Amino acid sequence: MSGYLKDGQWHEGWYDTRATRGEFVRTTSAFRNRITADGSSGFPAEAGRYHLYVSLACPWAHRTLIARVLKGLQDVVSVSVVEPVMTRGWSFSDALPDHLHGFDHLHQIYTLADPQYSGRVLVPVLWDKKKRTIVSNESSEILRMFDEAFAGFASGPDLYPAAQRDEIDRVNAFVYDNINNGVYRCGFATEQAAYEQAFERLFAGLDWVEGELGKRPFLVGAQPTEADWRLFTTLARFDAVYVGHFKCNRNRIEDFPKLSRYLRTLYRVPGIAQTVDMDHIKRHYYMSHPHINPTRVVPVGPRLRFLEVDAAH
Repeated sequence: MSGYLKDGQWHEGWYDTRATRGEFVRTTSAFRNRITADGSSGFPAEAGRYHLYVSLACPWAHRTLIARVLKGLQDVVSVSVVEPVMTRGWSFSDALPDHLHGFDHLHQIYTLADPQYSGRVLVPVLWDKKKRTIVSNESSEILRMFDEAFAGFASGPDLYPAAQRDEIDRVNAFVYDNINNGVYRCGFATEQAAYEQAFERLFAGLDWVEGELGKRPFLVGAQPTEADWRLFTTLARFDAVYVGHFKCNRNRIEDFPKLSRYLRTLYRVPGIAQTVDMDHIKRHYYMSHPHINPTRVVPVGPRLRFLEVDAAH
């Protein structure tokens, strides 16, 4: 079950949507420090210094894993993975341990950084082993740090090319507002009007992307950028989870010719398939939201063509 910390103490509880007329409003990330190549931020880029806590189920954490793989940072930044099903929030187990501290729950990482922390306990978390604190729990900024601050350790493509940054920023803002967060505004809405408004924005956004992919192979330019990977993590979960569990059911991604081809193309990029764990994804959503799925039964389907690596383009 989800919950939050108040003055360092754990409390069970879901988001309160009464004050927002049934609309889900996402919590702002609390830790916003930056790693820099020259260390001017107080957090220098160093091999072996930082540890990433992720859920394989979470699309926000997934984008940081993708950046870590694409930039070849697997031996530079270590990782711990939480259990997919929430118990006192994100938790660890014998099978999926906290490799640094041996904690049982992710909220213990937060209170280690700040004993009086109040707020949601989110993934991803980027931890500094030397300062023993959280650098950041904002996924978009962690992705950017992996791409830029660790350039001296990294290989792989430039995910935020200087010549395309304005366009990437514009596309990111649109995709986040309408699609990445749009599926959650549908799924976590508690009033019909809030749900329908989010639903219309979501599918208008997907229609726009489908149109753009008729003009070029990727969202910005001829090669994948961070804009594509930020969208990919939502698309990968859409047909398996968001269509049914979050009531995003006007179309599947498989029903969009260009979006479905684009999803398969991104999935085939070397290293990406290893970051997609559909078992974690499905068990997390269907078993961690009893207010949406009280039986906690996990669907067996659907067939997901993008996972079939030999499927025709």
